[in-house]
Amino acid sequence: MSRSLSRPARPTRALASFAALLTAAGTAAALWLGGGTATATSTGNEPAPTGPEPSAVTPYQQHGALEICGTRLCGEDGTPVQLRGMSSHGTQWFEHCLTEASLDALAHDWGASVLRLSTYVQEDGYASDPQYFTDLASRVIDQATARGLYVIVDWHMLTPGDPNANTDLAKRFFTDITDRHGDQDNLLYEIANEPNGVSWQSIKSYAEELIPVVRAGAPDAVVLVGTRGWSSLGVSEGSDEREIIANPVDAENIAYTFHFYAASHRDNYLAALDRASDQLPVFVTEWGTQDYTGDGANDFANAQRYLDLMAAKGIGWTNWNFSDDWRSGAVFREGSCAAGQFSGTAPLKEAGIWVRDRV
Repeated sequence: MSRSLSRPARPTRALASFAALLTAAGTAAALWLGGGTATATSTGNEPAPTGPEPSAVTPYQQHGALEICGTRLCGEDGTPVQLRGMSSHGTQWFEHCLTEASLDALAHDWGASVLRLSTYVQEDGYASDPQYFTDLASRVIDQATARGLYVIVDWHMLTPGDPNANTDLAKRFFTDITDRHGDQDNLLYEIANEPNGVSWQSIKSYAEELIPVVRAGAPDAVVLVGTRGWSSLGVSEGSDEREIIANPVDAENIAYTFHFYAASHRDNYLAALDRASDQLPVFVTEWGTQDYTGDGANDFANAQRYLDLMAAKGIGWTNWNFSDDWRSGAVFREGSCAAGQFSGTAPLKEAGIWVRDRV
């Protein structure tokens, strides 16, 4: 399931590779090279960033290429890494929340290390215009890369819940993305957001068909595999992590995903995450302080229990979601994205302030 780090540490590789990534990102490259403080090119419709100056060392410069070592996510030198950051909402609805200014805020004001970029398949997403949504994903990848962030490329399948229903589209998407970005060490690939209503064996078969597609273009990248029951490790459908442990995906350098919403998913979900992370590499690619709809009252106390566990075990996470959707789980107040207001706490909802403090 995973491989240990056998290659020696190469202190200069991360910085050299990062410089190449920035060159690909265009004029935003000046943001980090040589400790500079130049801002990325403006579209002309955004205010200047108001957050603090960029730090001298970005997350990617600090950790370099990632790899699964045992049950942990590790940096290039073999040291365990806990990535913390935000997931976008669907880019078909909230493209305007992913801008130079918003990503400046995420990287510099929030201090995040990772952005999860959610490309929905249905609901007027990728399936409606593959070229457009591939170009959009590529644009955001370049912008996040220019800020030294890691990027989770999320194939956001949801309905239908069987990932095999969109296998051909998934192959096209990941082939096109890895053709453009497969040489970048700051990308992780999440091949199925929330499988549901389908067996673990079917999910496993899908993963074993898709992973070679990703590997063809990005041979060393970490791949994240969705789990049964809306990525609950099976708990939401009456199972648990034991079905994965007994029948793991036949691939190396992978981790399994887990999602939770604190107001809905209580002790049995927390216990499953605790047990599973002792035996499997796990990444929490989606979570919220609300109920499972991403709305409703915040349960900060239960959310903190999850965060404490993830901190203790080094489990990476991305919170849902970095948009100004009307639901309580969107961190920005409605209208903030159109107004270009992203930094500080003024544009944030209650959950946004709470999550920002913990990123």
